[in-house]
Amino acid sequence: MADRRLVLALLLTLVSFPASAAAAKAPASSSSSSQLRVSLDAAARSVGQALSALNAVPTVGPFPAGISSSRTLAAAAREDCAELLGESLHLLAGAGAQGAARDDAMAWLSAALTHHDTCADGLAEAGVVSVADAAFPGLAAARAAVRDSLAMYAASTALGANKDKDTGGGCGCGCRKNQTQQHDACGFPRWLPSTDRRLFLAPAAAFKAAAELVVAQDGTGTHATIGDAVRAAPECSARRTVIHVNAGRYDEIVRVGSKKTNLVFVGDGANRTVVTGRRSAADNFTTFQTPTFAASGSGFMMRDMAVENTADPVHRQAVALGMQVVHLREFLGRLTTHELENLHPYVALRVSGDRAVVHNCTVSGHQDTLYAHAGRHFYRDCDVYGTVDFVFGNAAAVLQRCTLWSRAPLPKQDNTVTAQGRCEPCQDTGLVLHHCRILPVAVDSSPAHRANTYLGRPWRPYSRVVVMLSYIGPHVPPQGWMQWNDSAYALDTLYFGEYRNGGPGAGVGGRVAWRGHRVIADDAEAERFTVASFIAGASWLPDTGVTFGAGLSL
Repeated sequence: MADRRLVLALLLTLVSFPASAAAAKAPASSSSSSQLRVSLDAAARSVGQALSALNAVPTVGPFPAGISSSRTLAAAAREDCAELLGESLHLLAGAGAQGAARDDAMAWLSAALTHHDTCADGLAEAGVVSVADAAFPGLAAARAAVRDSLAMYAASTALGANKDKDTGGGCGCGCRKNQTQQHDACGFPRWLPSTDRRLFLAPAAAFKAAAELVVAQDGTGTHATIGDAVRAAPECSARRTVIHVNAGRYDEIVRVGSKKTNLVFVGDGANRTVVTGRRSAADNFTTFQTPTFAASGSGFMMRDMAVENTADPVHRQAVALGMQVVHLREFLGRLTTHELENLHPYVALRVSGDRAVVHNCTVSGHQDTLYAHAGRHFYRDCDVYGTVDFVFGNAAAVLQRCTLWSRAPLPKQDNTVTAQGRCEPCQDTGLVLHHCRILPVAVDSSPAHRANTYLGRPWRPYSRVVVMLSYIGPHVPPQGWMQWNDSAYALDTLYFGEYRNGGPGAGVGGRVAWRGHRVIADDAEAERFTVASFIAGASWLPDTGVTFGAGLSL
């Protein structure tokens, strides 16, 4: 009898790929790989056409009445889309390259789809017409074609793969990767090369001695600003380029483009090397553009530094609305929670590249602090400060031995640690908090002033977050998790898992009764969210030299 998983995969292929089938039909006798090749080629053509059409539009519109700055914000959104669609083309090419590993191809296709959704987010923030509108029909078609390729790839490799049982994955046939627990005694993800592991295990002095570029504000280095050093770094490099950022406070917006691959930034300590900025949505930047530091190149690494966004949520909005701060506080008190959230997205650090490592760093902001946007990420021994959705995005990210600090939010607001953005069940993405601590900032920690902090809420329909073996502080209420804008959105399709956590906020007896919430009792299920399994860390983390745990224990 035919394998039932294969039958299900074939059925999925028939019902889920209208865009690819319409673009180009493979002969009935084509192999699975040739069908996938046709699908990827069709997706690349569709994305290329959308990008060409987008670049040909002189002005994005229409604009909401009464907002004089909308045209500027719309232009910014179009810039985002041009960058994101261009990167999507690159990721599609990588996924279709001969010999591409399944883990890599799934990660790149998942990221390509995330780029399309981020483009749509920027257009929505600008108040521009929906991507489904006649003005941009190509964007919706391109997104559908990329989604089809991702689903086809997942289905074509489902046979022989472990079914993603009860872990929020699959496109009806087990979309999770079949991975072995390959790791060394230090437990690095499989994708981190051994040279990189040695690099991060090296003493700080040796690390800095290897730097080819040195940033120093006193003129003793090769460059005075981080941005200048980035521009001087090689493009599309297969080897590491170390940039030593001397102690100092660097007031600049840093952009590491997608062509700046394998750059390593090392500071003199998170309390000594600080990159600071103050961009916010109130200044007519999209969320994608607000970060103080944004890294899109693959192989990005950062250690021993701090990145912050100091935009004040009250002051910045007062400037935007032309109001005195005292009057603005009264105005904010009349807004709904949803209206408050829409006012203040500003990111400190955005990571959009694949195989990224952030080690021993501090990331500080308020709302939307750490944007784990796309790709596979590993964060170790970091401190992250924020209020609403302060770890968000759609990367496949593991935060290990990190501390998530909740600050006091605006009036009437509650805090949420995570807002994960998985849009499709086949995306190999999610946020995992492993051996972390979730705590209130000390100055705000007294019960009389402490705001409720929820573990997360579903930003997208297949949002996936797992908190395991972590300490959960007293500021997390019994429900544990929050709905998105008080709605039933995604409650049946999300995956919010908890596994053997401790602390006063870790009790699961009063947790939400959502279909998608899960108290994980099976060690094997929890193992799916380890560094080795979830981000294939044992193949690439060891070469960074950063200490990590590949399995459940550290």
